[in-house]
Amino acid sequence: MTSLADLGPLAQLRAGRLRRRLPQLLLGLWLYGVSLGLMVRGGDGVAPWDVLHLGIVKHSGLDLGTVLVVMSFVVLLLWIPLREKPGIGTIANSLLIGPSTDATLAVVHHPANQLLRAGLMIGGIALCAVATAMYIGAQFGRGPRDGLMTGLVRRTGLSIRLIRTALEVSVVVVGLILGGPIGIGTVLFALTIGPLTQRFLPFWVVELPVPEPVTENTARAAA
Repeated sequence: MTSLADLGPLAQLRAGRLRRRLPQLLLGLWLYGVSLGLMVRGGDGVAPWDVLHLGIVKHSGLDLGTVLVVMSFVVLLLWIPLREKPGIGTIANSLLIGPSTDATLAVVHHPANQLLRAGLMIGGIALCAVATAMYIGAQFGRGPRDGLMTGLVRRTGLSIRLIRTALEVSVVVVGLILGGPIGIGTVLFALTIGPLTQRFLPFWVVELPVPEPVTENTARAAA
């Protein structure tokens, strides 16, 4: 049975197993950016949040990686009224995914063959699920957008499904208004990313040591 801990930044470091967890976190976040780049190059639709990001790219003249970083910190500002606390993984998420996406876009080009484009789209979605399981399983906290979702769930009492759907529909609508792309890949991502991540997560969760319960004897020893 796998379990995810809800720890603050210091507790995340003190939880141990850093030789396994830190590389897994960083690799997972880098692969997440690769997956986004693959979907963009596939040209058959991107993840819901990337519809918004690419709409901003169209009007700002910034590259996608820069927009990803800036928007991550904008979303983190929304954590303040929700009283969410960022972890080490939250900041790493904000800083690494953008450069990884840009690096992927620099070396992978839009193929002319429809079969290859479909392969990039499907491969990007599958890789995104694995990468998500990797960085979540490292137990260093949520990404900015996931934290916004969980914060709204906690403050409103509404279901995760309802809040996530509302957020993703909202960013897609705004992204479309800005001229962001949407396609079959957007729908496929929305329908499959949750089940796929859930399938991969047990293989990547790093179990943390369970603290010993405080008893009269351990209290005396600590004193």
